Amino acid sequence: MDKIGFIGMGNMGYALMNGCLSFFDKDDVLFFDTNAERCEEIKSKTGVNYFSSVSELVESVKYVVLAIKPQVYEVALEGVNDYVNENTIIISLAPGITVDRVRELTSAEKIIRTMPNTPAMVNAGMTGICYDEEKFSPDEEIVIDKIFNSIGKYKKVDEDLMNAVVCASGSSPAYVFMFMEYLAKSVEKLGLTKEESIDFVAQTVYGSAKLLMETGEDPKVLKENVCSPGGTTIEGVKKLDENELEKAIDEATQACFKRCKELQ
Repeated sequence: MDKIGFIGMGNMGYALMNGCLSFFDKDDVLFFDTNAERCEEIKSKTGVNYFSSVSELVESVKYVVLAIKPQVYEVALEGVNDYVNENTIIISLAPGITVDRVRELTSAEKIIRTMPNTPAMVNAGMTGICYDEEKFSPDEEIVIDKIFNSIGKYKKVDEDLMNAVVCASGSSPAYVFMFMEYLAKSVEKLGLTKEESIDFVAQTVYGSAKLLMETGEDPKVLKENVCSPGGTTIEGVKKLDENELEKAIDEATQACFKRCKELQ
């Protein structure tokens, strides 16, 4: 089959490449990273070979996954357009980088803009993707489907909604981890150990997400189902409302969205 190449082996690049190995043979996957020690480490873990330059990688594969920070796109992709051909497919993982910007930097015509998130590291990610379907063959779309199903779920959206996807799923795992950290700390004060607190909180967040996804209920309804009149939960919910949790989350979303726009 046509080979898949990864530029950048940070958390997201490695997660996506590792996920791909459940669908594709390791000989069909290649990578490049500027850190030679990291390259050797990943090769020993996965059996996947790497290149010593970006140009070698791009010249040798059909699918090029850009798993690099948006701030370094221009430097990292300098000269790449000399090795791109009409069949090259560029898959960008960076927030704020538009399809047009990737085209300017690479001269590629087949471009997929995506926004995965860190739960991809345990094959439970949520990825937003956008691309012009008319430019891709059915076989190419099958490969795209396999790549992103390998790390969880994905949903195709219009490009003008990709910054909203960053806010909804790309950055928001950090907010969830903050909630888990603070809740665990608060119950530690009541006598549970740190380990016990994290176990209770983590399983509760996992189970709550599973309940939401499997029932299809509105989050507000599920919240109200927990809040018995005169019970314990409603007292905690009242405090969250008093401290304007909804406002804090909305302001975080707006700040995240603003930064996405600045990166374009």
